[in-house]
Amino acid sequence: MLCVFRVVAVFKESDTTVTGVAIISYDEKPGIQAIGNTAPDLPPRPGAHEAFARDHEYKRHGTLSLLAGIDLLTGRVHARIEDRHRSREFVAFLKQLDAAYPPQTAIKLILDNHSAHISKETRAWLATQPEGRFCFVFTPKHGSWLNLVEGFFSKMTRSMLRHIRVASKAELKNRITAYLDDLNRDPVIHSWTYKIGNAA
Repeated sequence: MLCVFRVVAVFKESDTTVTGVAIISYDEKPGIQAIGNTAPDLPPRPGAHEAFARDHEYKRHGTLSLLAGIDLLTGRVHARIEDRHRSREFVAFLKQLDAAYPPQTAIKLILDNHSAHISKETRAWLATQPEGRFCFVFTPKHGSWLNLVEGFFSKMTRSMLRHIRVASKAELKNRITAYLDDLNRDPVIHSWTYKIGNAA
């Protein structure tokens, strides 16, 4: 996996446009809660409270799972928002990637050993694809933090999902979709800066 990050760094250092390969840092973020207010937020009021006030009670509308991969060469985020993250949802994500890149592109995914990634259903679908189309590079067990997409999820949690209140799961899905669309309008290319020698 560290060698894949080094390959990405070499591609970035070259002045040529990289074609024929896509390197995707992928993971799932399950259990994103759709939480709603039981009463409207109170706006700030001089002399009473300086910030918005919110009732501590809330309603649960359910949860969503975000399946996301960052193209480490372009910064584009590929994502699906699902109710669950089983093999069928993962295969649907792979199909989405397949449609996003030209047929001759080799798609390398950096991902963990989640059961959906190595299931019979996933392996059966991969067996139908041309040789070399998909290549999985697994993070070490207990080492999924090495995957760059984890930093993306952390930033998303701190900036967009923190204290979010919605009226339904559909609203939460729409707001996450809008956030991802905004990111993809001006993609940021992520870099893994930890030294390979330090991680060995």
